[in-house]
Amino acid sequence: MTTHAGIGRGDRSWAAVAALALLLAMLAIAATLSAPPARSQGESGGRFLGVASCAGSTCHGRMEGDGVVVRQDELMRWQEPSTPGGAHSRAWAVLNTSRSQFIARNLGIGDPARASMCLGCHSDAATSRGTAPIEDGVTCESCHGPAGGWIASHYAGVGDNPSPGGEMREKHLANLRAGLRRLEDPVVRAGVCVDCHFGAAGEGQFVTHRIMAAGHPRISFELDLFSSLQAHHQEDADYGWRKFGAAGARTDHVQMWAVGQATALERSLALFQSKRGTEGMFPEFYFLDCHSCHRRIYDQAKPVKTSVDNPARPGIPEGMPPYNDENLIMLSAAARMASPALAEQLGARSAAFHRAIATDRPAAVRAAADLAQTVAALKSAFAARAFSGTDAFAMVDAIAGKAVNDRFTDYAGSSQAVMGVDTLLNAMVSSGRITIGAAAGIRADIDRAYASVKDPNAYKPSDFQASFGSAVRAIQALR
Repeated sequence: MTTHAGIGRGDRSWAAVAALALLLAMLAIAATLSAPPARSQGESGGRFLGVASCAGSTCHGRMEGDGVVVRQDELMRWQEPSTPGGAHSRAWAVLNTSRSQFIARNLGIGDPARASMCLGCHSDAATSRGTAPIEDGVTCESCHGPAGGWIASHYAGVGDNPSPGGEMREKHLANLRAGLRRLEDPVVRAGVCVDCHFGAAGEGQFVTHRIMAAGHPRISFELDLFSSLQAHHQEDADYGWRKFGAAGARTDHVQMWAVGQATALERSLALFQSKRGTEGMFPEFYFLDCHSCHRRIYDQAKPVKTSVDNPARPGIPEGMPPYNDENLIMLSAAARMASPALAEQLGARSAAFHRAIATDRPAAVRAAADLAQTVAALKSAFAARAFSGTDAFAMVDAIAGKAVNDRFTDYAGSSQAVMGVDTLLNAMVSSGRITIGAAAGIRADIDRAYASVKDPNAYKPSDFQASFGSAVRAIQALR
C-alpha cells in the first residue's frame, strides 16, 4: 500500500536534494532547456488526450498522496514548480523565457514556443497530439504512451480474480495490451527517454551542434538517476504485484543503469551512421568530444599541451576531435559482468572505431556498425540478467579500476562516472545491501565528486580523479 504523502517517494529520496543541487544545476540539464521524452523510435503513434484525462480526484488528481493502491497525487507531483519531479511540466513554459528567445533568434526559427525544432521534445509528440494542448508540456502520455488506446482499460473496474495482487497484475497486463508502455522494462524505458534526452531521427528531437552553439545546454543523461528524480510513485507491494507479478519485486537499478548506458551508446552510433552524422561539409560535432575543441588557444614559443592522452582512443592524432565516448566508458566497466567474451569484443571494436574516425567517414560508419552490434548484444545481456547489491559494489570497483579510470580525461566521461557511482550507491540502498543512514553518511564525498564537474570550463582530469577516487573509497568502505 502507499505511504503518507509526507514520506519521500521511492527508496531513494535521501539523495534527491543533492542530486537536484549538484546534478541538475551543475550540468544544466533539467531546469532550463532539458529535452524530455516524447515518442520512442518506431512507434506508430496514437491519440493524445491531455493531462485533464488523468486529473480526476478519483484518479491521479488528489491534493494528498493518500490513495489505497497508488498515491493519486501524481498530477501534483508532475507540476511541482521547482523540483526535478516537475521538470517535464515546465518543458513548454521554458520556451517562453528570455534564454529560449535568444536561442531562437540565433537560429532564425521565430517563436520557439511554436517552432517544430523545439516542440518535438518540449511538448507531447507534435504529430500525434490529438486534443492535448502544447502548453501542457511533456505530459503523462509522453512517457506512458498516448492514452487514446488504453484509457478505457485503465478506467475499468476490478474483475473476478479472488487475489487482490493477481487482480492488479491482470489489469496492468490489459493496459499493456491496449497500448500502455511497459516502462518497468529497462529496454522500453530507455528507448522512450533517449529520444529526447539523447536524440532521435524525428523532427525536433535532436540537439545539433548548431543548436548548442546558439545557446542550448549540452545534453547529459543517465537513465536510472533521472528516473529516480522523476518518480511520482512508490515501489511497495502493490507496485511489485502490478508491474512484476510479485509483492516483493522491485526495480533493478543496476540493470536500469547498465541498459541505459548501452541504449545511449546504441542510439549515438545509429544516428552517427545516418544523415544526422554530417552537417553540410562537416561532421556533426554533436557526436564529438566538446572539450577537445573548446579549449584555450595558445600562441607562444613554448608549446602547451592542452589535452590528456587517453589509452582507449588509439590512432587519434593531435588536433583531431575524438568521438564522445562517455557511455562507452561506462559500458566497458559493466561489460564483463554480462559477458567476458562481449567485453573483449567491445574493447577491440571500440579501438577499431576510434582508429577509423581518423581515416574517413565510410570507414568510421562501417566500424560504428560493427560496434553497434556488440552494444546491442550487451544490452540484451544486461536486460536478461538480475543484479544484486553485491553486483553494484563490483560495478563501482570496475568504474574506479585503472583500466577505466585512466580514460577519465574529458569532462563528459567524468560527469557520467559521477552519476554512475551515485546511482549504483542508490542501488545498494534499494537492494538492502547498505542502509540509508550509511549512504547519507558519505554524501559529502559524492558531493565533492559532483563539485569537480560543476564547471566544464574549470574541469581538470587530475582534480577529478582525486575527488572521484575519494568518493569511490568511501563507497567501498561500506562493504
